[in-house]
This record gives sequence, C-alpha cells and structure tokens, in this order.
Amino acid sequence: MTQNMTRTRAMLLLLANLLKELALSGWSTARVILTPRGQVQPGFARLDYGDLGPGAASLLGVLVTLTPGTTSLDIDTERHEILLHLLDSRQAEATLAAIERDFVRPLRALFGAAP
Repeated sequence: MTQNMTRTRAMLLLLANLLKELALSGWSTARVILTPRGQVQPGFARLDYGDLGPGAASLLGVLVTLTPGTTSLDIDTERHEILLHLLDSRQAEATLAAIERDFVRPLRALFGAAP
C-alpha cells in the first residue's frame, strides 16, 4: 500500500511538473521568438539519466521534448545519457538541473532503478 501511494504521488508530481514546465517554457520560448535575434545561443547538452530503465528513459525523452525549448535527439542506453538540443545553451546547467528535479526524480520514484 505504501509503495502504491508513493507511485501515485510520483505520478501526480510528474504531471504537475509537466504542466508547470509547459507554461514556463512556453512563456520563455515565446519571449525568445518575439524579441530581436542574437539573444539566444542554441546548442547541445547531455543529460545523465542514471539508473532509469529504458522505458523510463524513453518517457523522460518524451517529457523533455514536449516542453518548448528542448528536444531529445538521442537516447544512449549504454552511457545512460540523452542528447538534447537546447534553444538557449547559455542556461544549460539550469535546464539540466530542472529536468533532474522535475522529471528524473519523479520517474525514479515511479519506475524505480533499472535491474
């Protein structure tokens, strides 16, 4: 029963975080589009997803791609990394930290570590 409650809470947290990130990222992306060019620096970053299994890593890739400003390009299951394209790579560390906090941790609670 406790594990089910933890999984239910993790699922609700994941959904709430997704909705929050959709709103914040959408606003941020709209600002970038509506302001003069030259203020963004597109680039790539690697996200270490740690001990998540392949299914959870795929879901993480989908969640990241759904949020404006980030796109999952490749999931490397051997290195446990996702290659991301960022609309503004100047904020790469903050973006990766937010993904870890808002998506990876709830996914880990929901799916557990890979066997």
